[in-house]
Amino acid sequence: MSKLPRGLSGKEVVKALERAGFYIKRRKGSHIVLRRDNPFAQVVVPDHKSIDMGTLSSILDGADLSVEDFIKLIK
Repeated sequence: MSKLPRGLSGKEVVKALERAGFYIKRRKGSHIVLRRDNPFAQVVVPDHKSIDMGTLSSILDGADLSVEDFIKLIK
């Protein structure tokens, strides 16, 4: 099992999720809500300079993505 990448910004996470079929539903303050219609999933990504490891893990769980799949999306 691969380790979660460190030091990713919120914008980098959003770009990777968009490659996985998510789109920006709305934004409020520093939080971006992304949604995928089929299969349905919705996640909230904080638009911070660096996303904490626990937050990133929770985002991937909500998006139903494995760490390996996510790493492929950010490259």
